[in-house]
Amino acid sequence: MKAAEELRYLILAIQREGNRLLAAELRPLGVTPSQAEVLRVLRDHGPLTLSALGGLLVCETGNSPSRLVDRLVAQGLVQRDTDPSDRRYLALSLTAEGRKLSQRIVAAENVLHKAIDDLVADQPVDQTIETLRVLAGAFPAGEALARRRAAEQDT
Repeated sequence: MKAAEELRYLILAIQREGNRLLAAELRPLGVTPSQAEVLRVLRDHGPLTLSALGGLLVCETGNSPSRLVDRLVAQGLVQRDTDPSDRRYLALSLTAEGRKLSQRIVAAENVLHKAIDDLVADQPVDQTIETLRVLAGAFPAGEALARRRAAEQDT
């Protein structure tokens, strides 16, 4: 097996297992991993326009996660308001219920993050992350993650 092929399949295997574990943690909360990501991004970076939200999501390619947002609005977790800086746009933010749920999502994510930390204890994680950033940076989802990382460093 070529190194590139093995790397691709290792990333796929880890992504699938991580998503399965996260979905199991989120199931009692009534949200999918993609919905949870929207709530977390709005919690950490909101309020945001729909296109700004789309630019920070890894779960959706492109800049219009309207179906995801529509479901979360219907569930009473996200609200749409006129953007105070430009009335032509809508600003998305969490409702009180969405803020409460986002705290529970953080706890669910922390369960997965602890399991990962335990699995990679005593491994060269920083080097691995740098390698994966180079690879992911060539794709829109990786660029979205880089934008989130940069926004967090700015605050």
